[in-house]
Amino acid sequence: MPVRVEESNAPAQVSGTDPGNRSPLPPSSLLGAGQAFSGTQNVSNQQKEEAWRVNVQIQGIDLEHGYLCGTMEALNVPMADTPVITFWEGEIVDGKNYTFYTGKWEATREDDMRHWSKFPSFSPLQGQVESDGGRQLDLNNYPYIFMRWKEQYFVNVGTDCGLTIAGFYYVCFSCSDGSISGFYYDPNSSPFQKLELKTVNEGRSGFSFSSYELQ
Repeated sequence: MPVRVEESNAPAQVSGTDPGNRSPLPPSSLLGAGQAFSGTQNVSNQQKEEAWRVNVQIQGIDLEHGYLCGTMEALNVPMADTPVITFWEGEIVDGKNYTFYTGKWEATREDDMRHWSKFPSFSPLQGQVESDGGRQLDLNNYPYIFMRWKEQYFVNVGTDCGLTIAGFYYVCFSCSDGSISGFYYDPNSSPFQKLELKTVNEGRSGFSFSSYELQ
């Protein structure tokens, strides 16, 4: 959730598989409903260096449908009197529900590749993704989970708060230590604003979707 800008002039063997028979990505012990993360988002631009403290909590996850949702709290936003909280929904790149190509939110395939390629863990996958979006990749045992997070609305402030949620995050989650890195994409915001988060709790309080179709 960067400042609104007014418009002006780790290697692992990867194998192919049949996407029609693919099972959902295995759950990570560090990625689940109620899990919390804390870190920073770098929102620096050419004029100044700036980073916001950020807290994220996962509120729900449905691996079968490649879906998760949660809240994001920015704590030291200069133009806001209180922390700014947003609700976001996410897409898990699993080759079945979602591929590495976004296909919306003003992101072209070139934008996708520019952002995914900033994650070192994406390097072994890049050739196959450039070929077919990664639909033939077997990501079930890959040590990283790739996602997109799209903020949907402000929870505790109005849309006149000076921030924008027009863009979305390219996200990479490490299954080994629960760390998250991400890059914000919005054509009208500073490019490649980096999100860096670490897991902060082992307890869980949230909900999961596992036995019914999302409406």
